[in-house]
Amino acid sequence: MAVIVWWALKNGKSRDSKSYFLAGRSMSWGVVGLSLFAASISSTTLIGQTGDAYSTGIAVFNYNLVGVVVMVFFATFLLPIYIKSGIFTIPEFLERRFDARSRYYFSAICILGNVFLDAATALYAGALIVKLLMPSLEIQAIVVVFALLAASYTIPGGLSSAINAEIIQAVILIVGSILLAVIVTMSGGFEYFKELLISDDYMTKLIRPIDDASTPWLALLVGMPITGLYFWANNQTLVQRVLSARSLNAGRNGVMLNGGITLTTLFLFAIPGVMSQKLFPGLESPDMVYPAMIINLMPVGLLGVMIAVLFAALTSSLSAIMNSTSTLFTMDFYSKLNKKASDKQLVRVGKIVSLVVIIIAALWAPQIGRFGSILKYYQEMLAYLSPPIVASFIVGIFSKRVNAQGVFIGLISGLIVAVLLLIFKSAIFGDMHFLFIVPILFVISLLIMYVCSLFSPAPDKSKLEGNIFTIAQFKEETLELKKAKWYTNYRVWGLVLLCISALMLFVFS
Repeated sequence: MAVIVWWALKNGKSRDSKSYFLAGRSMSWGVVGLSLFAASISSTTLIGQTGDAYSTGIAVFNYNLVGVVVMVFFATFLLPIYIKSGIFTIPEFLERRFDARSRYYFSAICILGNVFLDAATALYAGALIVKLLMPSLEIQAIVVVFALLAASYTIPGGLSSAINAEIIQAVILIVGSILLAVIVTMSGGFEYFKELLISDDYMTKLIRPIDDASTPWLALLVGMPITGLYFWANNQTLVQRVLSARSLNAGRNGVMLNGGITLTTLFLFAIPGVMSQKLFPGLESPDMVYPAMIINLMPVGLLGVMIAVLFAALTSSLSAIMNSTSTLFTMDFYSKLNKKASDKQLVRVGKIVSLVVIIIAALWAPQIGRFGSILKYYQEMLAYLSPPIVASFIVGIFSKRVNAQGVFIGLISGLIVAVLLLIFKSAIFGDMHFLFIVPILFVISLLIMYVCSLFSPAPDKSKLEGNIFTIAQFKEETLELKKAKWYTNYRVWGLVLLCISALMLFVFS
């Protein structure tokens, strides 16, 4: 951890807002891909996915599988518009396409989600494991130590510090996860999983019946793609890494690299989680599976490596969240209030916001224990918050008629409906799976946005130019890609990822 902090500070850039918030837009595709993976795999993922696999089987991997399909869609249709527009934040796109109201609303939602969902959950998950290793420590004390650790390099160095730390953290994550998966497999897990496969056991199925409690098959088509689009295409924490790419091609290839690594999580997290049923039967809570694997299976030395993996997962996601939240507040709110602010002032405000974010997250983190499963808490909150936002981006990029008034009414209406559904879900839908709430909210928001837009004039051409997808641009890009070597063509790698995803679904269907 000392080496990571030193390396991050050594490579930090904070001389101006572009350097501090977007690392000078200079990152290569390899750096973008590794930092994306490190930022997306938090301690919540390690604990949550293995725990969910332990209790319900490998179906939890569907979130990552659908996520890879979403990544290909994002790189093809949305990313070119983001990068060519030169935006600092994802909400900034909404102002370019619609107006400032939508930008402020989305930015506020992102900031609240980053603090109370992402940062607090990551802190709580990491603290749980350290408490198992050292029971005498209090959760709050562990949370504070982790918060200080992430803040020590993220606040001074900005996005470049976070990304440079994430390169090392990604390598530690991948190597450590491979080691753990191999040891679980060799400790009797392989024979157990083989028996389950041969007997066609439910635990080895990705495609589940419509009434399945974890991931019903219809949710793969109507629910997960929407939450996946929010996570990979509208989430400032992750997209900010792609915006730091030195070119559109570097950004796209970085997304493809991340997609390839993400597919391995079936073997790194989901299957070892199922194998743990044999090794650790009757655990009190599914969230205890990952700690049990580490503490009981890893020999001295390798146990240290795995604790480093957890620290890497925690600090990488925390630094990503802190930097993205400070970017959102500084560029979407402060720079609007103080239009004459210098680069030095913007960077100073960004640092102050990062500090405030980590303090609030550290205070809230211990409360998450009241919500049951960490992954369930995170996914359910995302299911209610994300559909109206995803709808605004979809209509914004693919429809010329939808205007600012329609989208703003749709966003506010979507939030009101989401809150009502959250309160009265049981009374209206009974025990319906939360992933089926997602398309309902999405369609309601989409219809409101489109219908309300018809009652006011169509948007100006200035709002459409460069902000919407056009067939002409797609065809022009296709001709350019024909001249490129196949291994530099993101579409080739996108097709490879889609084929592997389809093969995985087929094998584990």
